[in-house]
Amino acid sequence: MTIKDIGPEPQSFDLEQATLENTNYRSVAWSGKYLQLTLMSIPVGEDIGLEAHPETDQFLRLDAGRGRVQMGSAKDRLDFDQEVEDGWAVFVPAGTWHNVTNVGDEPMQLYAVYAPVHHAPGKIHATFADAESDEGSGNDEPPTWSVQPTHHPADKHA
Repeated sequence: MTIKDIGPEPQSFDLEQATLENTNYRSVAWSGKYLQLTLMSIPVGEDIGLEAHPETDQFLRLDAGRGRVQMGSAKDRLDFDQEVEDGWAVFVPAGTWHNVTNVGDEPMQLYAVYAPVHHAPGKIHATFADAESDEGSGNDEPPTWSVQPTHHPADKHA
């Protein structure tokens, strides 16, 4: 299944199928004015990367695999620790340090909904390193037509 991010236009597709077929670390599937959907595939033993988004709430849902979710108020104080699997949802409040590690024996397939929009529309990152490189160079910015906080503090990465 090929999905094209058409921006803030109406869109419909089989989300579970698209999530399961995605082999990229992160693929932006839809970008609206206020929220965004990304598909993620995390290899065995790897993770999404410890981070905090000061102005962004996130919803994550696993469609395959097993993960370990860690969250907390500081990167060295991750007092929420929960194993999750297919069908589980994870809610990450804005400003919360979080990470999800693949603890299973197959790729962990999940999708993430960000509010507000967090990435460039249609952006595809094959690997975590590609994502970090684009974010560090400013090549993964939300579109100008999305609604962003008036005060936009930078994301924090461990």
